[in-house]
Amino acid sequence: MAQVKVYGRRDVWSTRRREVSDAIHAALVGTWGLPADKRFHRFLLLDPEDLVAPRSDAYLVVEIVCFTGRSLAARRALVAAFFDSVAPALALDDDDLEVVIVESPPENWGIRGRSGDELVLPYRVDV
Repeated sequence: MAQVKVYGRRDVWSTRRREVSDAIHAALVGTWGLPADKRFHRFLLLDPEDLVAPRSDAYLVVEIVCFTGRSLAARRALVAAFFDSVAPALALDDDDLEVVIVESPPENWGIRGRSGDELVLPYRVDV
């Protein structure tokens, strides 16, 4: 399981949501093997005064919230994909993209009326 939160300036990113979502999802599918139809992306776009950072106006923060279980190599591969593929696709400098992977045990999730550790997923988490 993986959910994505995207933080950025509304005036920069509001018209580019699909482009951002497509680039992020391609990285997740390519590195972690998420199914193409499993896309959970939330855009938390902020007014310019609500995102204070020593970066350009295009600064983007992406949080991947997921079940624990992915190897260090898989997590590094995802981070690399963001800088090798996502950043260029969005015309971002490396300084204007930050990626955070936040892991949580499946038993801490409630999905479809049950605990996450009771789910049978159609894809692997232990990559």
